Amino acid sequence: MFAAFFLIIACVLYRLATGTVAAGADWLPNFAPIGALALCGAAFLPRRWAIALPLAAIFISDLVLNVWFGLALLDGGMLFRYAALGMVAWLGWSLRDRRSFATLLPASVAGSLLFYVLSNTSAWLMLPAYSKTLAGWVQANWLGLPGFPPAYLFLRNTLVSDLLFTSVFLLCMAWSARAQRPEADARLYQSA
Repeated sequence: MFAAFFLIIACVLYRLATGTVAAGADWLPNFAPIGALALCGAAFLPRRWAIALPLAAIFISDLVLNVWFGLALLDGGMLFRYAALGMVAWLGWSLRDRRSFATLLPASVAGSLLFYVLSNTSAWLMLPAYSKTLAGWVQANWLGLPGFPPAYLFLRNTLVSDLLFTSVFLLCMAWSARAQRPEADARLYQSA
């Protein structure tokens, strides 16, 4: 499980680096390993750490980024975001016994869509700039607010980044398992 812990640390460091260095980059909104971290952490980490550790890592990185940008440490939208991440983690947890590209990549897409809709719905509910109508909800989920990148770019980047980081996580875990297999085979032959 060392590989899974290392990947979580790498994801948080990536998020912090891109959140601070690439701030304001229009081509990079929401390109982060957050969904993949919640999904794969719950699928691969030992049961006692599976959900709590990835969500704690994301929460700590949120606090650091909020301090960096001079935002409130906690805001009302965090409840929706963490509810969505909790659901994504639950999805990863439910796939623990069937971890593969064939199960986790579709789960990554579902998690991206879930996170996107819940986080944009929270913006629709909490920001007075959106009318509290179906048209306002569609605006929050598709166009966003004037002066900001369109909301659909967040969806695109969330989907691409979640699929990319989930794939990287799966490849690293497969490589780690393969690298450990010869040691297990050698111990098996030594005990015979």
